[in-house]
Amino acid sequence: MQLPVQSQSTLYAESWEAAAGPVDLVAIAQAADRYGFAYIACCEHLAIPRRLAEAMGTVWYDPVATLAHLAAVTERVRLLSHVAVVGLKHPLVTAKQYATLDRLSGGRLILGVGAGHVTEEFEALGVDFERRGAVLDETVDALKAALGPEEFPTFAGERFAFEGLGQAPRPVQTPRPPVWVGGSSPAAVRRAAVRGDGWLPQGDRRADLPAQIGKLRRLREAAGIDEPAVIGTIAEPLYVGEPGWEVGRRTLSGAPERIAASLREYAAMGVAQIQVRFRCRSRSELTDQMAAFGTDVAPLLNG
Repeated sequence: MQLPVQSQSTLYAESWEAAAGPVDLVAIAQAADRYGFAYIACCEHLAIPRRLAEAMGTVWYDPVATLAHLAAVTERVRLLSHVAVVGLKHPLVTAKQYATLDRLSGGRLILGVGAGHVTEEFEALGVDFERRGAVLDETVDALKAALGPEEFPTFAGERFAFEGLGQAPRPVQTPRPPVWVGGSSPAAVRRAAVRGDGWLPQGDRRADLPAQIGKLRRLREAAGIDEPAVIGTIAEPLYVGEPGWEVGRRTLSGAPERIAASLREYAAMGVAQIQVRFRCRSRSELTDQMAAFGTDVAPLLNG
């Protein structure tokens, strides 16, 4: 699940999150650890321009700092950047940060990457927004080298090149932490197919997923990659049980079997992991929902 509090866009943030903070994040991360969630995720934006601030808000916690903090208070749950806009930084900087996170967490990092969409962030850092896709492609290639098994990695691209430069600590995971690519544009799907270990679609409705998954698999096969990609999705908002308050018409609610039956439809499409978001009016309601999902719904999802 994507953590609440750490990003507060009006598109999805609940009202209680505005007054929440680190204590709440710790409690929610520990609940995810306790109730069997696969990962907790944190997104990245460096600075939000005024023209977007009303919709997006300006609360965007740094993913490396946030996930490192939560790594120290959890034991099992994996730590996903969903997504890091890695094209904004030199890949050696990103590799240093995320290799350290993987080491500190005992090998729990999943590096989720995306192209970004806020023009002003790129302009402020002197990065060409119009070329961000090509920059991301090369950055992913460079990161795969820099996070690999070699202490002194070598990479030569159009924009980035390095050799004879050692970085330690190395990641715990071998040959390297997985890289999942976010986005649903044609370029993002191709990037996930050709360069990623997994795909994190953004906003695809159920009816659109089978075609997207089929395209990704064809592109991956054409590229000669035998290892299947880990395909994800973001489910509709959830509420386990009868809410007794207005949770929105798109929210999937009711008995555990009803919710599980609906989510199992994703598996039939080829989805391997589902990111969930619960409607809630407080932190305690959220952790209660997480407990109900982990205890009553999750066991019904597989087999």
